[in-house]
Amino acid sequence: MANKDRFGCCNQPHGNSPLWDGPGFSRRQFFQVAGSALTGYYFTQLTRPLDVMAASNVATKGTARSCIFIFCTGAPSHTDTFDLKEGSWLPSVFAPTSYGNIRFPQGMMPNLADQIDKLAIVRSVQAWATAHGLAQTWTQIARNPTAALGKIAPNVGAVVAIEKEKAGAKLPGFIALNSNNPVSSGYLKSKYAPFGINPNNAGLPGGTHPDGQARFDTRMALLNSLDSNIRISSPLGRDVEDMSTFYEQARGMMYNTQIDNLFRYTADERRRYGQYPRGTGPNASYGENAFGDACIVARNIVKANMGTNFVRIDLGGWDNHQNIYSEQGLYPRMRTLDGGLAALLKDLSDAPGLAAGKTLLDETLIVAMGEFGRTVSGPTSGSLNNQNGRDHFQQQFAVFAGGGVKGGRAIGSTSASGSYTDDPGWDRPRSVRVEDIASTIYSALGIDWTTIRYDDPFQRGFEYIPFAASNDAYGPINTVFG
Repeated sequence: MANKDRFGCCNQPHGNSPLWDGPGFSRRQFFQVAGSALTGYYFTQLTRPLDVMAASNVATKGTARSCIFIFCTGAPSHTDTFDLKEGSWLPSVFAPTSYGNIRFPQGMMPNLADQIDKLAIVRSVQAWATAHGLAQTWTQIARNPTAALGKIAPNVGAVVAIEKEKAGAKLPGFIALNSNNPVSSGYLKSKYAPFGINPNNAGLPGGTHPDGQARFDTRMALLNSLDSNIRISSPLGRDVEDMSTFYEQARGMMYNTQIDNLFRYTADERRRYGQYPRGTGPNASYGENAFGDACIVARNIVKANMGTNFVRIDLGGWDNHQNIYSEQGLYPRMRTLDGGLAALLKDLSDAPGLAAGKTLLDETLIVAMGEFGRTVSGPTSGSLNNQNGRDHFQQQFAVFAGGGVKGGRAIGSTSASGSYTDDPGWDRPRSVRVEDIASTIYSALGIDWTTIRYDDPFQRGFEYIPFAASNDAYGPINTVFG
């Protein structure tokens, strides 16, 4: 039965000073300080909060130990990518091809077409909002940013970091690659914030001191001897606590060849992950592909198993209001996603996992989506806008792979034009929401999505997924697991 209902869409701006961007000191800033021959304070290590309760009896899947989340910011056109709709508007270069119940733009994403047996494409997803900032934040925190606890809500990746934290980890629990100001750790301690880096094949930036390791260690030891006692249980509060943890983590990552190598890659790897040639003959060169580079680093990170359980990769440029079918529009983004994601899937599936008989892909959940979709074409819904592009729209997609996902399937369906959910395709009679996608990530990682923390500053009780524990409003898309 067609699900044509429309939920309220809030397009209010999110504000210029969110609480998660408050004062503090980051690992990146630590590296910048160390790299400029300066040093900072040394603080004591702190323990994680314990005020957590999960009174529900839900069963998590527990099929993955890590997650790679690919955020296609700018909002891809769902009907041109993973919910393909065909008509006179569609250029022939898309070469629509059928793979089981999946109709796919093989001409634009040939490498993913070869890996389609690994993909579960959810086509019944709807965004709550169609304003970029609001929808992007909503996707990252799995709740309405304007709600009571929206301003203090942590990124889904921060929740994964605290839930999967292991003693002695060498890497931060949450790493963000090529991400532009992701939502941070909210009210949780900043040790669970994303460690942001833009890969450039030069290793870990700032991982060494210009005067050498011996000189750096001497300076750190001197500072520790001078001020460590007065920094213990500091009356300055959380900022000092956050800096203490950052310093511990950042110092542990410096002068570590194994960690440095995670952020390096070969020219051959770059080509395999989507470096397209410029020119021909002896003067041919390969252009930059930051997304492909990030996929290589993400592969290295999950393979190393050094404490990171959530890796986010951003691929922007999908806001195609103009000339969507052109080299200035959709084409380069589709090719970039195709090359990087397909190579990532192949390399993970070829690598052995930690568990006997498992591959690295079996143990790594991959999720790719945007913040919303784009307006559609069709005999009754018009076509492109007056600038030959597509505007903001609620209907969208989410792609799942690895981590126990059963691939080679499209889950749910939309109307002929792609304008609304026709068949939800899962066990709830409604469209999939970002809260459900976050629940799916949590479940795959063995995290109870109904958990309520009682350590929030308002002492209201912070739910990982709002209303999941009280009235079962949201939950995992178990259909993706078969």
